[in-house]
Amino acid sequence: MSATLFTNVKVFEGTKSKSEPGEVLVEGNRITRVASGRKALPRESGVEVIDGGGGTLMPGLVNPHCHFTYNNAVSLADITALPVEENLLVTMRNAATYLDYGFTAVIGMASAKPRLELVARNAINKGEFPGPRIRACTPEYTVSGGVGDDSRLDRFVPSIGLVCNGPEEFRKSIRQMIREGVDIVKFNNAGDSFTFGKVGGECNPMTEDEVRAICETTLNLGKRVAAHAHADSGVRQCIKYGVEFINHATFATDATIELLAKNARRHYVTPAIAARYNTTYEAGAWGITEEVATHIGNKRELEAGCAAMQKMHKAGIRVLPFGDYGFAWIPIGTDCRDLEHMVNLFGMQPWEALRAATAYGGEAWAGSSGELLGRIKAGYLADLLLLNGDPLQDLKLLQDLSRIRCVMKDGVFHRRGLSGGMT
Repeated sequence: MSATLFTNVKVFEGTKSKSEPGEVLVEGNRITRVASGRKALPRESGVEVIDGGGGTLMPGLVNPHCHFTYNNAVSLADITALPVEENLLVTMRNAATYLDYGFTAVIGMASAKPRLELVARNAINKGEFPGPRIRACTPEYTVSGGVGDDSRLDRFVPSIGLVCNGPEEFRKSIRQMIREGVDIVKFNNAGDSFTFGKVGGECNPMTEDEVRAICETTLNLGKRVAAHAHADSGVRQCIKYGVEFINHATFATDATIELLAKNARRHYVTPAIAARYNTTYEAGAWGITEEVATHIGNKRELEAGCAAMQKMHKAGIRVLPFGDYGFAWIPIGTDCRDLEHMVNLFGMQPWEALRAATAYGGEAWAGSSGELLGRIKAGYLADLLLLNGDPLQDLKLLQDLSRIRCVMKDGVFHRRGLSGGMT
């Protein structure tokens, strides 16, 4: 069994407010021993010693709202138009990019094609391609006219979503997708400003019976549920029917936030705020000026979402970073900008943003499986990053590949550098 000892590092454990000097021993695919302060672990024969040069050792990042099958296009329709063969190549490149940037686990949150995420998951699990641990998702389920339905009466346009109407259509399709091997079923019980005025984020186009059927079918078959839920009524449906992953929650009222806080251990909220921020302020080159973003309601979603997340964080609700990267002005590989957004827009401390990206993300990925990841602690999976510098002092470090000196997944180095004193 291979063994690696990290020494001369500052350790960010995943849940603490500061990094501390320490040493960490990895044996096989697990962290087996952690020493803090001046304590040293024994140098045993056959153990590879990594001198971290005073850098920071931290858990691998977990992306709980990952669109790794998206191709940095301008619209959902452009993603759908990509043939499945080319889309698979994009998917595998994106998976490698995520691992390069230290994302050792991701939760898929709407596959661009029905089987893309699960095929990528299976190939990576077999060691055929590099990539993070993956929870594979369905395409997003929607209704006629909802987010993800690009069809028109005068011509057929493929939709990125699986379009169903009525409980029985949803039940049949969900059973088929679970038969194929997905881990998560996602549905859209809200609109979005990205529909450019067709269905606003405060609207909920799904009926109560449809949402109940989606959740009952998925949970009865032992799988997990996620929802695109900007609308307050959508968030309340998530609480009522056991939707674990609540995406956006933009227009949640104070009463709904209070209810969510009472059930905080059952849910994770991923606002995907970069989709709102970047679309408002950084999408002009693609025709979405701040004026356009204001007109379609995106800036309103940004402001409402920031206000809601500040309240949720204070209420003890687990608000997680990342999400909706994979468009031209929110390209894959820039995801760690979200950590700055959590500090600047949600009022978190840097360590709280990192806790959400590691320890909380690890809990979200594991679910009820009992698996341990997202912390540097004995017994946890050896998914680790070694950085040149301290991310608690500068979160931008995680956006710079040259500062990510080592990425270890499952006890095996994906990439490693030898500069800066590392031996």
